[in-house]
Amino acid sequence: MRFDIITLFPEMFESFMASGVTRRAFDSGQVQVRLWNPRDHAIGNYRRVDDRPFGGGPGMVMMAEPLWLCLQAIRADRQQDRTQAPLIFFAPSGRVLNHALVSQWSASETGAVLLCGRYEGVDQRFLDAHVDGHLSLGDFVLSGGEIPAMAFLDALARLQPGVLHDPCSHASDSFNPRLDGLLDCPHFTRPEVWQGQAVPEALLSGHHGHIERWRREQSLSQTARLRPDLIDVARAQQKLTPLDEKSVAALKPLGPASQTGL
Repeated sequence: MRFDIITLFPEMFESFMASGVTRRAFDSGQVQVRLWNPRDHAIGNYRRVDDRPFGGGPGMVMMAEPLWLCLQAIRADRQQDRTQAPLIFFAPSGRVLNHALVSQWSASETGAVLLCGRYEGVDQRFLDAHVDGHLSLGDFVLSGGEIPAMAFLDALARLQPGVLHDPCSHASDSFNPRLDGLLDCPHFTRPEVWQGQAVPEALLSGHHGHIERWRREQSLSQTARLRPDLIDVARAQQKLTPLDEKSVAALKPLGPASQTGL
């Protein structure tokens, strides 16, 4: 699948795509990324892509014309591949990205055009005329859309066949709706004792049934303490067994300090 990224800082993506296990998805072409700088399509000697907002106020606004010309160039290039794709804008107002959305996009044949905004924002006329969807990482503001775009591509790339060493690795990920949508359990490795803390005995027992039950109980515990809303969803979808319900009921409530998640 192909993703075209409109960004004023294409260099930010170079090290990202060359690092970590997900680089396999980019190297293999399973996830094709093409970078487009709207400054290359700006008019005038100074190649301006931003200007002051009408009505006054702080900061600058990305201009509609360079973005439109850049989008036209992408669409012309995509015609050679006989593929067109929606334009997605990363903004705090967008739909919050989650595992279900990433899974849907991971199966996309056309991919998308990703618009990374900067400054105070993008001229609303361009957004109204050309953007097909908005995505967000959450209720906070970043300096630009590049980090959300990289987070989106990373989550999507690791779901591609052959990218992870073990093809079943992402099957137990937190939020996986194909299972129960709960948080993953804790993980441990060598040494067996570190700074006085021992690995749980169940993981050293060699008894697969005991190990799986321990992991299930820990997943329930983590989720009930940190994201109880996911327990409610799993319960509504009838993905909790009577034994699961018994484990959840036996958990002690968190104190106020622990509920902050810090």
